Amino acid sequence: VDKLKNFYDFSRELETCFPKLLLALCKTDPEESIKSQQALAKQLADVFDFVLRFDDLKMTTAAIQNDFSYYRRTLNRMRMNKNNPDLKIRDELANRMSLFFAYPTPMMNALTETTVKFVDEDKSVPKSQVTDVLAVMANVCQKMVETKKFTNDKTNLFCLRAMTGAIILFDHLHPNGAFTKKSPIAMRSCITTLKNYNGGGEGSSTSGVKPSTGLLNA
Repeated sequence: VDKLKNFYDFSRELETCFPKLLLALCKTDPEESIKSQQALAKQLADVFDFVLRFDDLKMTTAAIQNDFSYYRRTLNRMRMNKNNPDLKIRDELANRMSLFFAYPTPMMNALTETTVKFVDEDKSVPKSQVTDVLAVMANVCQKMVETKKFTNDKTNLFCLRAMTGAIILFDHLHPNGAFTKKSPIAMRSCITTLKNYNGGGEGSSTSGVKPSTGLLNA
């Protein structure tokens, strides 16, 4: 339960940190911003990589919800001793955590809601600027895998997760979504690259990317 709380707390921290990262990357021309601020672009890719990794593990680990459900069932008995130092998660927090983990992909859901709220409330950066940055991120990552820029399998999988995360977020933000003929994202190339990638090394399977998305069903 403590581990679940740590991940839930991390999702809440994303609500504060992620908009700041987007704001820094979206102030100038998207392509120029990605090129000139590679450290920030790498951080954006790191977020997508973690989010997809976490959500994949969550979907394949049914014990997460089962264990937390058991904790909630025993919470009433634990609550009888209000001074119990081991009772770190009480009713209100337990309810919020339960709603968080109820989603098939809780981290991506949190990231999406945070980003949608950010672009709706912060008028200093147009929504189109945010979607353009995400499109550039997706296309750059796809091209690096397609052209075999990296020989390390883990690096290629990292790029695929960053590409996928950018597409998912773009699809939620753009009024027409990502799957249109006029999409600035090379969707056909992205889907083909994701579908056909096989690095051959240990942990080379893209199974950690594919179930988290609807890309291959597009």
